[in-house]
Parts: sequence; structure tokens; C-alpha cells
Amino acid sequence: MAKASVDPNKKYLSHTLAEWACGLKYTDLSPLAIEKAKLFWFDSMGCAIGGSQQEDAHILLAHYRDMIGSEKGSGPCTGFVTGFRTNPVDAAFLNDHMIRAMDYNDIYWKADPCHPSDIIAGPLALCEMLGLSGKDLILATVIAYEVEMRLCEFGLPGVREYGWHHATLTAFAAPIAAGRVLNLSVDQMVQAIGISASRTFTPGAVTAGKLTNMKNTVDPWATRMGVESALLAKRGYSGPEHMIDGKEGLYAVFGHVQYKGEPATFDSQMLVGGLPKSAADHYKIIDCGMKSFPIEALSHAPLTAMMKCVAENGIKPADVAEIKVEVIARAADILGDPHKYRPDSKETADHSLPYCMAVGLIDGMVTPLQFKEERVLDKSLIPVMDKVKVVANNEFEALFPKFQPSRVTITTAAGKAFSTRVDVPKGDPRDPMTTAEIGVKFHALGDDVLGREACDRLAGAIASLETIPNVRDLTALTVRK
Repeated sequence: MAKASVDPNKKYLSHTLAEWACGLKYTDLSPLAIEKAKLFWFDSMGCAIGGSQQEDAHILLAHYRDMIGSEKGSGPCTGFVTGFRTNPVDAAFLNDHMIRAMDYNDIYWKADPCHPSDIIAGPLALCEMLGLSGKDLILATVIAYEVEMRLCEFGLPGVREYGWHHATLTAFAAPIAAGRVLNLSVDQMVQAIGISASRTFTPGAVTAGKLTNMKNTVDPWATRMGVESALLAKRGYSGPEHMIDGKEGLYAVFGHVQYKGEPATFDSQMLVGGLPKSAADHYKIIDCGMKSFPIEALSHAPLTAMMKCVAENGIKPADVAEIKVEVIARAADILGDPHKYRPDSKETADHSLPYCMAVGLIDGMVTPLQFKEERVLDKSLIPVMDKVKVVANNEFEALFPKFQPSRVTITTAAGKAFSTRVDVPKGDPRDPMTTAEIGVKFHALGDDVLGREACDRLAGAIASLETIPNVRDLTALTVRK
């Protein structure tokens, strides 16, 4: 077996993360962390059921069916909705893609953005394969959130600022969550991290300019690699343990990058300092947010501001001459570039601030219905999109990421101007979605797919996840009868 080249006198960060994850037990989790894990599963499962109806999810399922030559499939793991049977690696990918497909799942944005729920179908698939309990799934879920969210804090600046996608970071987190389900040893988990991260560095092109199906695929694909890497490591396969802070690892590779005249760096203490080890400690999952709109995270505050401005001032769409949207620079860059004014796909539309503002103004809501192909391609929205002016506000930069400030000024044809500012969008932990609100979202996405009664049964199982002795009882409830 090949041996990774390492400095024998150095304890690499992958060792520290592995030691923590291998040592953490369900009884170490706080009641609030457990409750949050269940709520994120509630939210994520709704997103997955809705996501199963997206065209890209259909393409992937058809591809995998053709690959094995079977409509029903074969294997120990369940694909959501269809019940397609497959192995845990492919189940992790297909199910995580469904969670991600609508861009409606959770969000955490500090130095980098991330959607930790892009990882959790990996542990679910392994739990199902092994016949493990709901408690095992909750533990792996909390671990996934902890590591992913820390990875999105420790870049100075984040990797997104110099052209890399956060799936690059997911490749480090996914094998840790998967490895915990497999009960890997510390050394095996270190190898799993190295195997996974060796394969999955993702350029930011997938979320820049014209967007494609890959926007919602790269993160689930990183999770797929994480699951496979953990399974390989369990068999003795090796990977570089110095993948984060050793020779030609993450730190070294990005250390060559200049950002505003300074080399990019990483804060190791943000990654491994104060890792929670008891119920008295603070778990990162508590700090993660949810989405009240199926759109890119930085669009939530401006869209909320516009909706409030319209409602509070009785503004009619026909009276609007201009919608000025002030946001931080990266939001203007991601969401307001020229291609975003003429979206030709759902993927571009849900990352287009002009489209989201225009369709929100005209329809009075922004739901999955607004991203149907016929609505995205509706030419009547073009003149409304052209009224949207997206500008960067330098004063807002100092407030991000603690706040996501946005100010929307609507000028009417009569020359009157109305302005509304929002710093914290709905779904942020400081203005969280309630269980009832998550339930509304869940049923809106799921009832037409599984049926109301089936959705009620699934919601009930998730609410009592810690009591389920075998998660196969849970995955069975995700299948349309």
C-alpha cells in the first residue's frame, strides 16, 4: 500500500479534525444541536422532494438507470421519491443533488458560502446500508455542519474571492461525516480526507456568468467523493494527510494567490480551535440559516427589502420606473453581471437579481413556480428587469458577513422615491424560520409529489428522528407509493 509523504514531526490539521470527529458521540451533543439537526433534515427533505421534479434530477436518474440497465435499480440504498435502489456512493450523490437542485436548501456565508445540507445524504446512505439509527444520522449531520461551516470561516479571504467554488471545501468535510458513520479509526479518517480532497478542487466558473446544471451538481459530487473516499479508507486505501497544511496542500497552493496585494492565508484556529466536545459547548449547526426563497443567498435581503417597500407604500408594478438595489460588491458581481439580465435557464434565473426582483414585483411572490421554464423565458419580464439597477455600496462591505445589508429604492413614474433597507433576511438565525414556517415550505414542495398524508408521516418521522432504531424506516417514507 502506498504511503503518503509526511513530516513525521508535524501533526497535520487533518489529524486534529479526525481525532475530534472520531471521539464525538451522540451523548456529547447539546439538545439544541439535536433539535437543529432535525429541523435541517425537515427543511432538506422538503427541498429534496421538490428537487426530484427538476429536469436535471430527471436527467441524472435516467443516466444512472441506463448505467446499470434497470429501472428499479439494485442495492442497499434508496433514492428519494422513486425508490431507485443503488449503492451508497450513488445514493449520496443523487439524493444530495435533489436537496440542492432548487437552490432552496440551507445557507451559511462567512468568508465563503456553503450549504451544509449538500453533505447529509452521504451519511444517510451509509446509515441505511449499515442499518444504523436516527441517532447515528444526527451525530453525522452535526459533524458535517460543524466542519463545513468552519471551513467557510477560516479563509482570509475566502476561496470564492479568488475564483474557487466552495465545493473545494466540501471535499474536506464530506469524508469526515461519512467516516464517522463508518466508525473509521483516526488514521483511516485522515486518509479519507486526503483521498477526497485530492480529487475535488472546483473553479468558481460554475457560478459565474451563464449558469448550467453544474451549479447545483458540484457540491453533491464532492459529497459523493467523500463517501467513496471513506469507504476506500476503511479498506486501507491511503491519501495525503498533509492535504490542508502540508507540502503543496491547500495552504501552499492558495498561498501563491495575491488578493488586494496580499497573499491569501488561512486561520487554522478558526478551523480547529474550540471544537465542541460536550453538551455544554456551542455547535455551529445552531448558527446556520435557511432559505425562505428558492434563490441565491445574497438575493434574499434585497428581495425582502423590495417586497416590504412595495407592500408598505402601496406601489403598483405599472408605476415603477426604476428599482435601485444597493448590495455588497460580491453580490453585485455574482447577481448583477450582464448575463443575469437575460437569463435563459432556471440556474441563471435563481442567481439573477434583476430576474428575481422583476418577477417578484410582477407576481407578488418568488416561489419554485417563478423558475418554471416558461416564466424564465417570458419576454414580458425583460423591460422590468431593465429597470433594476444593481450597484455596489462600499459602506456595506464593513458590515458583511455579520450582516447582509441591502437597500432598495423604488422610483415611480411620478418621480416619487421610496426606500427600504434590510440587514438580516428571513431564515437567518437572528430571524429564523419557525417549525410551522418550515412545515409550510415542506408541504408546498412535497404534497403534490408524495401526497399530503405521506408527507405528514415523513415529517413525523423526522421530528422523532432520535427514536428511530433503523433509518431504513425513514428512507422508506421518502418513496412515492
